[in-house]
Amino acid sequence: MCAQLVRFALVLGLVVGVVAPRASAAAPVSAGPQDSCAGNPRFLVGAGMGDITGPAAEVGMMGYGQLSQQTDGIHQRLRSRAFVIASPCNGRRVAFVSADLGMIFQGVKTQVVEKLRARFGDVYSDENVLISATHTHSGPGGYSHHTFYNLSTFGFVPQNFDAIVSGIVTSISRAHSRLGEGTLRMASGELLGASRNRSPEAYRLNPAAERARYAQDVDTRMTLLRMTGTDGRDVGLINWFAVHATSMGNTNHYISGDNKGLASSLFEKAHDAGDTFVAAFAQSNEGDVTPNVLGGTNGGGADDFEDTEISARRQFDFATQLWGQTGAPLTGGVDYRHTFVKMDAVDVAPAFTDGQQHRTCPAAIGLSMIAGAEDGPGYGVEGASCSAVHDLWGQFTCSLTTTPCQGEKPIVLEMGSMKPHPWTPNVLPFQLVTVGPLALVGVPFEMTTMSGRRLRQTVLEQLAPKGITDVIIAGLSNDYAGYVATREEYARQDYEGASTHFGPWTLAAIQQGFDSMAASMREGKPVSPGPTPPDLRYIQASLQPGVVFDDKLLWVEFGDVLTDAKASYGRGDTASVTFWGAHPKNDLRLEGTYLRVQRKGAIGAWVDVADDSDWETRYRWERENCVPTLGCSHVTVEWDIPRDAAPGTYRILHEGEWKSGWDGRVRPYYGASRAFTVK
Repeated sequence: MCAQLVRFALVLGLVVGVVAPRASAAAPVSAGPQDSCAGNPRFLVGAGMGDITGPAAEVGMMGYGQLSQQTDGIHQRLRSRAFVIASPCNGRRVAFVSADLGMIFQGVKTQVVEKLRARFGDVYSDENVLISATHTHSGPGGYSHHTFYNLSTFGFVPQNFDAIVSGIVTSISRAHSRLGEGTLRMASGELLGASRNRSPEAYRLNPAAERARYAQDVDTRMTLLRMTGTDGRDVGLINWFAVHATSMGNTNHYISGDNKGLASSLFEKAHDAGDTFVAAFAQSNEGDVTPNVLGGTNGGGADDFEDTEISARRQFDFATQLWGQTGAPLTGGVDYRHTFVKMDAVDVAPAFTDGQQHRTCPAAIGLSMIAGAEDGPGYGVEGASCSAVHDLWGQFTCSLTTTPCQGEKPIVLEMGSMKPHPWTPNVLPFQLVTVGPLALVGVPFEMTTMSGRRLRQTVLEQLAPKGITDVIIAGLSNDYAGYVATREEYARQDYEGASTHFGPWTLAAIQQGFDSMAASMREGKPVSPGPTPPDLRYIQASLQPGVVFDDKLLWVEFGDVLTDAKASYGRGDTASVTFWGAHPKNDLRLEGTYLRVQRKGAIGAWVDVADDSDWETRYRWERENCVPTLGCSHVTVEWDIPRDAAPGTYRILHEGEWKSGWDGRVRPYYGASRAFTVK
């Protein structure tokens, strides 16, 4: 979230922003007694997917914060991938979700849990449902209940919010319905050449002795959890690897799961089991990690699409190796703890700081956030700390805006001080889940490489006596409140430090909270649920109108072909067809598609070979200002013909819905290209 978004926020903040009084600190960190499952090899496992693709036209995208970056098509549908793991030995279960989203927000988590409760009773709750975002920057936004994250969409977008909640619930429900006895196996390895630290100068400010413990300035470790039914059927996998999903840049307008979404799709297709095999390439501590290994926005390809494919295939190829290396079944049980913490008012004990007691701050962002990170550049340059600003105006600005609490940060927006509600969340969820010897640390932040390492070590020191051997940061989980840099990295005020909302001791506060949670888990004790986050669902507003009506020229019909396919193509070519279409907001076609590529079978029937969830297809919508109205639309469908496509006769279909300006009804339509040959 940078550049244009922050400038817009500043203007809006000047109108409505006032300073709020500091609230008192809440006790950090909920769940039940410790159960002994030592040596238990039995689990119940299930996996499921749901469609969470939002409006494919005229909605601001979530991630880069560019007002001009609005959706106008689909390159890949977005999915929620859910896994339910239950432990018969202690009766506990957890639902882990990896969703193709920029972030998860508490409003989404709350309504997902409410709908699960309505369907399954008390089986699922805040405590045992962990929802993590892959952090794609190419999905529609407007699904937060906090002002700052809805600025690029000019408010809340109910259609997108509802699609996300519905799809996540569907994925968990499908995983629940498929629960069966199975085994869990785990493998890890070092994936080199797939990631790069985008703030190396800040990383080098960490103590030399600490840096010397690690071979790289990014976490190159990939961990894969393989799930197999007792009948030998592969259920799926969860793969964790820390790298930003920013292969698609801030000028892209296609909805895309980016490198994580494509890697998941590649693995699922390789197993050819429909939607019953689910492969999640989940996110970890990617805060300062970019997939653009050649620097800036360059991932090694000729364009964003090639960059995305290169990054995805590196992750897919290495995960395939780990899949074949998974060893003996995991043993143990399932356990979890969850709490809410008021992050802007945590008193941090000296044991977690520089030896002095410190306090976190009301949320604020710094000047370097406007510059953006190198894989999503904005305006200016990074590293704008108060000590680095030498001109008179800069020093004057710092003296006015920085606070003793925020330290080196030249503040440009104090989201936490807005009335009547903070513009970003301040009551945030901490979650700790264990499955056998594996611990997942669910944090609502983007943690830098070294921040993640320190937090993992904190949790491991508490849980090693319980048999935990592997600790993974499950980043961007359950809610979102910016980045977390180490105290040393914060001092430089690169993008990550400037985006650390709660001040220089944010990481220390998080370590303190998880240290307490982990200790409670080790001792079999519950933890405090913490303060309840505010429910803001009923005060949302949107400045973006819906579809008024769709129109066309009098002598054409919706679905008619404007520009047809050629008569024949070679493998490796791109087939393209443009239709008279309508606005995709009329129907998101969840669990469906706006396009089909079909091949004529031996008996003359048309058989689907691709749709809008496939990497080789593109659906693009554009408004056509035809006379006398402005409500016309053109839809272009492109198919990059695979080099291994079967020769034969093909056609391209487009399906959609159009809205009448007379009665307001929405009606279906479809169109088909000419038949063409692929040689």
